[in-house]
Amino acid sequence: MSIQNPARPIRIVVLPGDGIGPEVIASAVSVLRQAASARRLDVLLTERPIAGAAIEAEGRPLPEPTLQLCRESDAVLFGAAGAPRWDHLRGDARPGAAIHGLRQRLGLSVNLRPVRAFPALAGSGPLRPEVTRGSDFIVVRELSAGAYYGAHGRSGEGDAERAHDTITYSRRQIERAVSFAFSLARARRRHLTSVDKANALWTGRLWRDVTSELAAANPDISLDHQLVDSFALRMLQQPSRLDVVVAENLFGDILSDEAAAISGSLGMMASASLNPDGGPALYEPIHGTAPDIAGRGIANPIGAILSVALLFEHSLRLPEVAAEIRGAVDAALDAGVRTPDLGGTSTTEEITGAVLRALAGAAAGAGA
Repeated sequence: MSIQNPARPIRIVVLPGDGIGPEVIASAVSVLRQAASARRLDVLLTERPIAGAAIEAEGRPLPEPTLQLCRESDAVLFGAAGAPRWDHLRGDARPGAAIHGLRQRLGLSVNLRPVRAFPALAGSGPLRPEVTRGSDFIVVRELSAGAYYGAHGRSGEGDAERAHDTITYSRRQIERAVSFAFSLARARRRHLTSVDKANALWTGRLWRDVTSELAAANPDISLDHQLVDSFALRMLQQPSRLDVVVAENLFGDILSDEAAAISGSLGMMASASLNPDGGPALYEPIHGTAPDIAGRGIANPIGAILSVALLFEHSLRLPEVAAEIRGAVDAALDAGVRTPDLGGTSTTEEITGAVLRALAGAAAGAGA
């Protein structure tokens, strides 16, 4: 859509989900509303239950009417899926089937997970400040194939019981993700790191071959290939040298969670799931439902708030608003607010309030 088109409001579907999802999404929505109001954007928010909440309300994790709403939207804001009470469910009945279903049915084949060392949090995480200082990179995760979507099963009993998961990739699936990563690198510092397991997996060999072929068509981008096991260490030893990292689905999932050590906490991590061919994108924090702290008012909302920044950047094409939201998060952290995952005692509400005040100040300054 064009946000310049006044004929209809911007349509955003809000899916809070389970655990701490509703708490952090409420914070994210308050930031979204304030940022949109400052730009005089007409935004229509429609909230629906998803995952476990939808199982309780409608008998299935991804109701068809909710899926249709998402298809007709400009963007989707998602919280988290799952809790121990639904762990006995299997297959498409489990809460996690909601997010996988949305990715498949909306054609979301590329996932972006920004990784940044926040200056105000230097020394708060498990890594030394001199290691993380200046780190600012993006993990591009292929989202439509690999072990999560290949043939799988479980059979037999006793000592003969076995299970299998199949990793399958097509040339087209690899090209789509890696081409996007090259384009992203071109808009940043022009360096791409491709992560695979080419020394042991046939899919890794194909991934490396296809990526090398695409590199020939992108001579302005510096490319290096890394094996996932050694790269997992390198990423924590020299994170400031990275720009754009691209990996298959399973590797990208694991590496981007590991990268939270650079930012300070999983609660700081945002994500965007995109369809390079167009259509609504999905935005969500990557921290999960955290059932141990759900309902206590101490969940870190920053990952969800930064997911809203990605929404403004990629779906609404307003990078300046995204920058204002990120700046407001920095200002809140500079003011000393910290949830327990960051070693502090601030509540979700206190963090959100600090971000909103900083955002209002930025908007007032821009108006002046």
